[in-house]
Amino acid sequence: MNKTDTHAKRVNPFFEDYGTLHYTVPFHKIKTEDYEEAFMEGIRRDDEEIDKLINDPATPTFENTIARVDLEKGEHYYDLLDRVSNVFSCMLSSETNDELDALAQKLSPILTKHANDVSLNEKLFKRVQYVYHHHRELTPEEQMLLNKSYDGFVRSGALLDEKGKERLRQLTEEAGMLTLQFSQNLLKETKAFELHITDKVQLEGLPETAIAAASQAAKERQLKGWLFTLDFPSYSPFMTYAKSRALRQQLYMARNTLCTHKNAENNVEICKRLINIRREMAQLLGFETYADYVLQHRMASNINNVYQLLDSLLKAYKPTALQEVTEIEALARKEEGADFSLQPWDFGYYSHRLQMEKYHLDAEMLRPYFELSKVIKGVFGLATKLYGITFKENKDIPVYHPDVKAYEVFDKDGSYLAVLYTDFHPRKGKQGGAWMTEFKGQWIDSKGRNSRPHVSLVMNFTKPTPEKPALLTLGEVETFLHEFGHSLHGMLANTRFESLSGTNVWWDFVELPSQFMENYAVEKAFLRTFAIHFETGEPIPDELIARIISSRNFLAGYACLRQVSLGLLDMAYYTLKQPFDADIITFEKAAWREAIITKQLPDTCMTVQFSHIMAGGYAAGYYSYKWAEVLDADAFSLFKKHGIFDQKTAQRFRDNILSKGGTEHPMTLYKRFRGQEPTIDALLERNGIAAPCTEKQEAEGEGQTIRSTKQ
Repeated sequence: MNKTDTHAKRVNPFFEDYGTLHYTVPFHKIKTEDYEEAFMEGIRRDDEEIDKLINDPATPTFENTIARVDLEKGEHYYDLLDRVSNVFSCMLSSETNDELDALAQKLSPILTKHANDVSLNEKLFKRVQYVYHHHRELTPEEQMLLNKSYDGFVRSGALLDEKGKERLRQLTEEAGMLTLQFSQNLLKETKAFELHITDKVQLEGLPETAIAAASQAAKERQLKGWLFTLDFPSYSPFMTYAKSRALRQQLYMARNTLCTHKNAENNVEICKRLINIRREMAQLLGFETYADYVLQHRMASNINNVYQLLDSLLKAYKPTALQEVTEIEALARKEEGADFSLQPWDFGYYSHRLQMEKYHLDAEMLRPYFELSKVIKGVFGLATKLYGITFKENKDIPVYHPDVKAYEVFDKDGSYLAVLYTDFHPRKGKQGGAWMTEFKGQWIDSKGRNSRPHVSLVMNFTKPTPEKPALLTLGEVETFLHEFGHSLHGMLANTRFESLSGTNVWWDFVELPSQFMENYAVEKAFLRTFAIHFETGEPIPDELIARIISSRNFLAGYACLRQVSLGLLDMAYYTLKQPFDADIITFEKAAWREAIITKQLPDTCMTVQFSHIMAGGYAAGYYSYKWAEVLDADAFSLFKKHGIFDQKTAQRFRDNILSKGGTEHPMTLYKRFRGQEPTIDALLERNGIAAPCTEKQEAEGEGQTIRSTKQ
């Protein structure tokens, strides 16, 4: 048989039964050319199913229209287009290359057109609309699915006239291309920068772990000396410890001027256009601003409630933040002289020195106790303590890169629960940051079979070196816990419909499970389960844990204002009612001025690298992190009351939050778990901040309740 015959007989792996354990993705079989073929076939199958549906002579019902696909799902079935999309999007963010980037640009308008063809299909909408107005008595979950289906069509333009629909098509296709270009530009510009050092004197102040990592990075690129990049595990230690102010400035300016340069990776005009596209889309659909459009389906529900939260946090935390900055400036002048002027590239360096002076603690002291394999056992063990679930690595499950590990997850009764992939370290084709995603969601099919999810955790942690294993900072442990919280939301999902399972919830609720888990990072009882010195085997000393706890609120005010500033910037762009044509940098600095308490530089710009609000789905939603922080502090206060490992409280959290997904209004779910609406009090108490009371609260002695007006 010749090579041509062999190629002709090869079947695209997306087209056949995967033949893998738990029907996991056969990464080892997939080739780049398989994606486009699978996407096009997926579109064809979608069109075929929609044609059958709209030509069904039967009267539209919930079963034959809204839940049709879900009812037909078998144990190992799920939509081809979903399957290939989930894998392809993961590759674009975790393991991309020029070929995949080019393919993404080619496919983007095709996929956006198909999505528009579905959402603007008048006959399909008429069937959904009929069911929306004429249906049997539904369960709460069925009602949520019906509402989500109907609203999805309306919010995608189903009620527009033909001219409006055509304009919306144009805008969505353009937005799809621009968000893709934004992300590709940011990745290329980030990975292009290298700080190559050959003079060891310039490494003064850096800890051994950072020097070893930089040496390893240089060797990987066949260079002598040390190489520093803008990846967080490289950038952060340099800005914290490097004594060379000039090099700190160089690295800081490289990071904070990304995508502003006069080259192909400049994102300025892309951002302007995205802001205007979203405003025009919202106004086409009958909303004044894009924020009004977004907040219709958020717990906050309207712009005023978002600003009320941000303003209350600004009022509560700014005095503390100003005092923190004053202390750092005083220390810097004490060490450098009275004329010293603190610059942004000095902040990390001198705040670390202040932390050492006040608490005798820094990240490097903790690294030896946070060896990655031990942290994994600790985090997995926490899930076992709370929910009884267990994890077993299975090397027979295919993965997309040698760094990735796959685990089978089992419930407390020993039954199979999920597959979890972990991908911990930075590399050339991988976006920065940390995230959770799914290759497959969870659903229950028409025969009652529970099809379990395949969840992926992707992070950018400190890499191992030939001399030492991967040793994490406390911040990295917190990031692990955060993303693992998202993964629990996915793995513990137990809903009938996939589109309502796991993290398919309103965006200002989705961060509750993740931020809730971060609370454990500074709990002695949790640290005792895994924090063991990687060389001596000695447990982390009580005295060191005491310093961690006492310093937990170090720069809490500054950190809060940083998040508030980003929320204000986000809202400033997406509450615009008129076309935006201002200078991005000037607008940015004005938008967040009230929350910025350190010097702003004229050339730096966050907007052009702010993936969350430009390409990541958080446009008019970045406040969600602070909204959810109120929830997570309030929720964890119940665990503190009953015991941080209390299984009864954990079961309530699982039953009412984690397993329910988006099957009911999030405030309904939260109140069912907590027994009351959340207040800001627990967050302020946790951060050591005095609560700002309204006149009514001062008179009545009440806590400030965070309400959702649409319940």
